[in-house]
Amino acid sequence: MDASNVRRAFRKITKDAGIGTTWSPRELRHSFVSIMSDQGVPIETIADLVGHAGTSVTEAVYRHQLRPVISKGAHTMNTIFGDSRHG
Repeated sequence: MDASNVRRAFRKITKDAGIGTTWSPRELRHSFVSIMSDQGVPIETIADLVGHAGTSVTEAVYRHQLRPVISKGAHTMNTIFGDSRHG
């Protein structure tokens, strides 16, 4: 399949799944790397799985760990506004 056919088929899949048509196959790669990383898979293993020669591209471009960012944001907001459950 050429790239345009892959994108067209992928848009149909995402549309049928009810998640819209703006997704791209490349986003699956980012999600895969982020999920694997979040589950504690070593970055060397992830880089190998996605076909990278080293870990620098995997870390800099593909790994987007949301849990630490969300946790830090929640902790900061709790510090600013206090925890109403204990007041």
